[in-house]
Formats: sequence, structure tokens, C-alpha cells
Amino acid sequence: MLSRVFRAILFGVVLASLGGMTPEQLKRRTKTFAVDIVKFAASLPKDSVTSVLARQLVKSGTAVGANYRSSCRAKSRADFVSKLTTAEEEADETQYWLELLLEASVVSRAAVDKLIDESEQLVRIFVASIKTARGFSR
Repeated sequence: MLSRVFRAILFGVVLASLGGMTPEQLKRRTKTFAVDIVKFAASLPKDSVTSVLARQLVKSGTAVGANYRSSCRAKSRADFVSKLTTAEEEADETQYWLELLLEASVVSRAAVDKLIDESEQLVRIFVASIKTARGFSR
């Protein structure tokens, strides 16, 4: 279990890499992203191929917030980095599925631009936080 002092230091270091965003704000942001992904997926055509892609999109898009929340309950620095890395990977995978839907002409650029932008921003936030947490451990 992390000591209170370590949690405060780690929180401050990671908070700085989030551009001042608190963990609660990022929890809300990742949950909003998940809801947006679910709504987007529900609006997609119901053919067999798109249904498979939509399922993958929903799985990765909702896992971003779930894994971020899990990282907030990390038991060690290594556990924090591991869980946040999973959130980063899920955000990147979500971007992949969105790009695939776009490039397969299932959706228009206008339909996915906001979601792709948010997934890119989340990846950047997680990468910066991971680098900060790893740097702190050296």
C-alpha cells in the first residue's frame, strides 16, 4: 500500500503532467468519452461487418475509463504505470477502430473527427503521465 506522502507526491507529479487536470476531472472526461463511443456505435449501420467493428469499438472505448479508474486505485508506482499503460493502449485501440470505420467508408470524417481527436488527446495525457511516473521512480 502506498504511503500518504508517496500518494501526495505521485499525485502532484502526475497532476502536473495532466496540465492541472485532477483525477476526478479525468475520470469524468473518460466516462464522457465512453458514453460518446456507445452512442456513436449505436448509430452505426447494423450489417454483420459493422456490428463486429462496433463491438470492438465499444469494448476498447469503454475500457479507457475503466482502466484509468483502476490506475487511480494502484497499490504501487509499478501498478499505477501498468494500469495507466492499459488505459493508453485502449485509447489507441479505440482510435484504430474509428479510423477503420472511416477508411472503410462506413462513416464520414465529420462523424468521427471529435472522437478521434479525443482519443488522441487521451493517449497524449496518459503517455505524459506514464513518463512522469516512470521518471519519478528513477
